[in-house]
Amino acid sequence: MAQVDVGNASVARNLVPADRIEAAGVQQYGQLLEQARAKNALAGDSNPQLQRLRAIAKRLIPFATPWNSRARDWKWEVNLIGSKQINAFCMPGGKIAFFTGILEQLKLTDDEVAMVMGHEMAHALREHARARMAKSAGTGAALSIGAQLLGWGQVGDLAARAGTQLLTLKFSRSDETEADLVGLELAARAGYDPKASVSLWKKMAAASKNQGSLNFLSTHPSGPDRITKLEANLPKVEQLYRDAKKS
Repeated sequence: MAQVDVGNASVARNLVPADRIEAAGVQQYGQLLEQARAKNALAGDSNPQLQRLRAIAKRLIPFATPWNSRARDWKWEVNLIGSKQINAFCMPGGKIAFFTGILEQLKLTDDEVAMVMGHEMAHALREHARARMAKSAGTGAALSIGAQLLGWGQVGDLAARAGTQLLTLKFSRSDETEADLVGLELAARAGYDPKASVSLWKKMAAASKNQGSLNFLSTHPSGPDRITKLEANLPKVEQLYRDAKKS
């Protein structure tokens, strides 16, 4: 099935039940939307940019399940928040949000938006947040963190704190590589040009030198070999892209 080689999934994520971390993500996502709505920063359904994002997601989502069988039951959602921040994310459970800054300041094409979205979806599908939380303090401590933050012993504020942690987790280099490659394949299968992955990260690199609101890179560290790895994998997905364009 997969054209890109992403290696084996970490066993550490088994320390934190998937349904618990997905529930925490859904809760925090809802809170973020409420905060944005209160500030009149949440785009309405008729917003052209939101419609654009949802159309791209509609093409990507059908290819998600092979990467995670749980995704079949996720209630996928896409929203747009008015903010100058250059950022986007996908919570565990399929809750996607883009900030207007990433679309407007980077002037992303549809193909580049698909690469960002595919990358974020890949983090959720490959359960990177779940694995990082489990690894963060070792086996015994991770179980304790899970019990506290995910509401196994307490609810309310502790569960909200779990969602906050999901937004601020910094992914490892291997997580980032996997998200790049899985996202690349998702986008190619959906008919988006794989070469946009390279142009996207060139834009990210340029933006990071010019201003300090590039929140995307604060949680997605970029190494010098990122573009090189993407370019090396382009031949593996170009036929998927051509086939998708034909259909």
